[in-house]
Amino acid sequence: MPRAMKPRASTEPKSAGSTAAESMATRSQAAGSRSILCLISGRGSNLEALLRAARDGPDPAGGFEVAAVISNRADARGLRIARQHGVATAVLSHEQFASREAFDAALSDLIEAHRPALVVLAGFMRVLTPAFVARYGGRLLNIHPSLLPAFPGLNTHRRALAAGVRLHGATVHFVSDQLDGGPIVAQAVVPVRPGDTEEALAARVLEQEHVLLPRCVRWILDGRARLDGGRVVTEGIEPGELLLVAR
Repeated sequence: MPRAMKPRASTEPKSAGSTAAESMATRSQAAGSRSILCLISGRGSNLEALLRAARDGPDPAGGFEVAAVISNRADARGLRIARQHGVATAVLSHEQFASREAFDAALSDLIEAHRPALVVLAGFMRVLTPAFVARYGGRLLNIHPSLLPAFPGLNTHRRALAAGVRLHGATVHFVSDQLDGGPIVAQAVVPVRPGDTEEALAARVLEQEHVLLPRCVRWILDGRARLDGGRVVTEGIEPGELLLVAR
């Protein structure tokens, strides 16, 4: 997650998040133990991959439901994708809040209206406060376009090319209070080819993200991957499954 933009001061009352949460809750199905809620800021390609996985999962008993999608940007393309799939959406602009703490409190209100089993940051361009992260400890998942701990933050593909690395990729991890930190669930590795451009490398990494994220979500909902004492513990997952290697 990149660092948060500095929000502008607001006179919006604190009850705004609660009001939006009540409205949003009436538009979505009751959340179950296999529901997830996605936070987005942009194009929503990983969200779309999750929606397809939820729809087309081979075993309904082992599937999951995307209960709702929340964005901090009204122009996020992912909102349109969610609506096309019949998923409830809400916009909560960080610019309407005087502090990150106030924004995160309102965001929590929206999330709790759905009581999801897992909150997934699918391209959510905000740094969350330690209190928010602690509240959703073990239930807050992020995907980052690099092989963490290498290249946290923005412009990962450009920086990977500039560094001359031979391997690049993506990481799914539980969120901590460190920027793009937190225990790693799984990674996908993409070779850097001679003459690669930033756009070409990004496209190949994104293709692997679309495989990696739904897989990790299923593992966590199944209880096959979980956070335990600051480490990810897995059961019934082969070591090779935790590292996708693209050709």
